[in-house]
Amino acid sequence: MLENKDKTQRMVFTALFGALSCVATWVIRIPSPLGGYLNLGDGLVLLCGFCLGGWYGVSAAGIGSMMADFFGGYLHYMPATLLIKAFMAATAGVLYQVIRKGQKSRTLLAATVSGIVAELFMILGYYLFALIFLREGTAAALTIPGNAIQGCAGIVLGVALLMALQKAGVAD
Repeated sequence: MLENKDKTQRMVFTALFGALSCVATWVIRIPSPLGGYLNLGDGLVLLCGFCLGGWYGVSAAGIGSMMADFFGGYLHYMPATLLIKAFMAATAGVLYQVIRKGQKSRTLLAATVSGIVAELFMILGYYLFALIFLREGTAAALTIPGNAIQGCAGIVLGVALLMALQKAGVAD
């Protein structure tokens, strides 16, 4: 976590992580046959939770991901993305800290387990959004495989980035 940074540094990291979440979501995208797209943004969302935690991580993940929907023309997804990605970062951050308990030897386990749980919430969140708000009925279930693939890629990327940042001495 970047807790030992002063308030200005944390705000700068929050803006940076938010921008990176937006770019990884919006720029690096693979179109889906259902009208959406697969992206690498979930890796940065998880990293927001792992490294920033708290309101900083929630803000960076939620706002950065939501802005990718804005820039990509998916305006109807913006509220759902804000809530789902913010919740993912909160879940990943809290579980990461609980499982790790300050022991660096548990970093890989903590990041992987918390990433899996956060991604399951993402899959469920977008399924419920499609089911309830977009009124797609049983077609909402078709979003699950694509979101599962995106979630797996997000876990791999988020854990790899966390390990790289720790090795570089940027993150604890």
